Amino acid sequence: MQSWKQRVRELKQEIHALYLACQDSRVPWYAKAIAACVIAYFFSPIDLIPDAIPIIGYLDDLVLVPLGILLVLRLIPPQVLTECREKAKEAMTQPKLVSWIAAVIIVTIWLLLGIFGVIAIAHILKR
Repeated sequence: MQSWKQRVRELKQEIHALYLACQDSRVPWYAKAIAACVIAYFFSPIDLIPDAIPIIGYLDDLVLVPLGILLVLRLIPPQVLTECREKAKEAMTQPKLVSWIAAVIIVTIWLLLGIFGVIAIAHILKR
């Protein structure tokens, strides 16, 4: 059980390093775009394959996120990645701060998309 906890910590640290790399001007724009997608998918409550589907539901989390991380890691310059990993490791030892602003923004986006979807479906059904 301890090894799983360690792996989860390492994954969180790597995601945080990617987040920090996205803010670095030395990282190419396409690496930032892919990193942003990977980070958003990692934190998003909505998956490509719902987790309710046995076994297959967790495969996207177990396969897509690590593959996305590996791809982005290859696109980030090594010296930038080293610096970001050090900053992420240091940040993991600090007390956790909850970003309520980010949570509100994400929930607002999902709500707006949901409302737009309901309106679109209602419009289609009217015809």
